[in-house]
Amino acid sequence: MVIEVEPVVENLEEKVMKVFLKAIEILGGPKKLIEHRHLTWLPSLMEACYAMVMRDLAKKTEEEIAKEIGVASQTVKKIFESDPELVMKRLSGELSEEEFKEHIAGGLAKIAWKEIKSGKDEFEAFIRSSREALEACEGPTWAIHVLMRIKGTDFPIDSSDLLAEKLKGITAKGKNLEDVVREIEYPISNPAELLKKLAIRLKE
Repeated sequence: MVIEVEPVVENLEEKVMKVFLKAIEILGGPKKLIEHRHLTWLPSLMEACYAMVMRDLAKKTEEEIAKEIGVASQTVKKIFESDPELVMKRLSGELSEEEFKEHIAGGLAKIAWKEIKSGKDEFEAFIRSSREALEACEGPTWAIHVLMRIKGTDFPIDSSDLLAEKLKGITAKGKNLEDVVREIEYPISNPAELLKKLAIRLKE
């Protein structure tokens, strides 16, 4: 009898968060995101980071990854096919939006994941500097605040109690996120899904 052994990935959520924070660092940090109004990229960036880690460490297929992070298989395919060099040219302004058809989050996640694998994961200092930047900025910073607050949280999350406590004091569009998390559906499988559900609820 052949026994198939599933690959074991320790602290997958922590690894994904490291890749995510490295990607934001590559972009220039939270303040740069706010200045260029790129906060809407955060859910897609988180999904791309999950895709990279799940493919390389958990050995998941595109279909399995798509199912786990709640996106179409075609989206996962675009993430993996994205050209990091072209993405950086788009971000630097060398390519216009019309000239660029790559998946930006996918390219950023590739670059960040490569750096993390090479040992460039000193993200604790980046987290501290990010908090300082957020405190100095004005604008729609709630998504980054949420990710900072939930660092180390185990997923999936089955109820709102834990999130309500962690997100106490954060407001977005005049609403307290402590209250908003009580209005979204559970369970929540990962941080990307949390950001999506919060964003949808805040638009209502």
